Amino acid sequence: MKYFHLVWAALFRRKTRTFFTIASVLAAFLLFGLLNAVRVAFTSGSDSLAGNERLVVASRFSIMTGLPLSLKTRIAAIPGVKSVGHENWFGGIYQDPKNFVFSFAVDDDYLAGNTNIVLSPEQHKAFTDTRDGALVGSALAARYHWNVGDKVPLQSQIFPRKDGDKTWPFTIVGIFQAAKDAPDGTNEMFFLHWEYFDEANMYSQHEVGWYVVQLSDPNQADAIAQQIDALSANSAHETKTQTANAFNASFAKQIGNIGLIVEAIMAAVFFTLILLTGNTMAQAVRERIPELAVLKTIGFTNRSVLGLVLAESILLLLIGGVIGMAIASALAPALTKGSGGMVRLPPIGAENWIQGIVLMIVIGALVGALPALRGMRLKIVDALAGR
Repeated sequence: MKYFHLVWAALFRRKTRTFFTIASVLAAFLLFGLLNAVRVAFTSGSDSLAGNERLVVASRFSIMTGLPLSLKTRIAAIPGVKSVGHENWFGGIYQDPKNFVFSFAVDDDYLAGNTNIVLSPEQHKAFTDTRDGALVGSALAARYHWNVGDKVPLQSQIFPRKDGDKTWPFTIVGIFQAAKDAPDGTNEMFFLHWEYFDEANMYSQHEVGWYVVQLSDPNQADAIAQQIDALSANSAHETKTQTANAFNASFAKQIGNIGLIVEAIMAAVFFTLILLTGNTMAQAVRERIPELAVLKTIGFTNRSVLGLVLAESILLLLIGGVIGMAIASALAPALTKGSGGMVRLPPIGAENWIQGIVLMIVIGALVGALPALRGMRLKIVDALAGR
């Protein structure tokens, strides 16, 4: 640390160039923090079933492949199963394609067993008694200024009605709140009658998207999951039973391999960063060749010169990288909150910070290696003579 003032002075010798380079490093690690959070959000989900109170039963082949309605009573008959509900993805759009609504067709058993939503008995009864009734999360209702009794049309690009019309009319019969420990985005949900959906849609009939199973004893989750999958083994509708978190992750993967896409973007960003910072360090050392020669003249060893240049390069990455990661840490929860849960980024924790700092040090050492070796091998006479 006794040479820190020399490293600092050398780093800010050309202030404008240094600030622009730090800004580039900041942007790269801001993207790293946010994209890594996106990757974790889409790829997380433990396959371990022990200790989970809720299982999701979906087709082994694809979550877009329906399951027979008759499977519900067979699942409910398994010892240890508390309740069985089912839902279908609806994928509604309100007025404009940009206004996407997370909408699902559900049955009464699903609502009764869903502890993530706070629903009064009156709201539940109104939903049961109204064929085109809909239950709307409080955040979603506030966004579009919906109230109980409003007629709301949603378009479905996947499930047109039997007459070919893609617009489905609904009547809002209740606005629910999310439970305190509910996942982010629960109050953005839109629930419609499964019976209404099943009778009116053009394609799938008497099929459900997936079953949601509540367990009496979470410690029996593994055994019950195996029994559920055994019900349809070697049939045309084999199932895969997993936790709700794992199911949500697999549902997200239907739009593509998010992990691979994010990793490719980050690789391109860091490749560009290496070129940029490498050019900056090479230019900085080239401008200071006479100064490095003077340092050697007054007693600095080759290793000391090597260390000074490497320290300058690593410090450049650390300044920009730490600021970028700090901004990403602040933005992640803000983006989640601002989107009403539609974008659900996990907090950028210690593991991401460690990965980021290791990357900063590695990239700093990498881009500073060649300029540092040049400074170490510098001959005093040639440098002072301008050769």
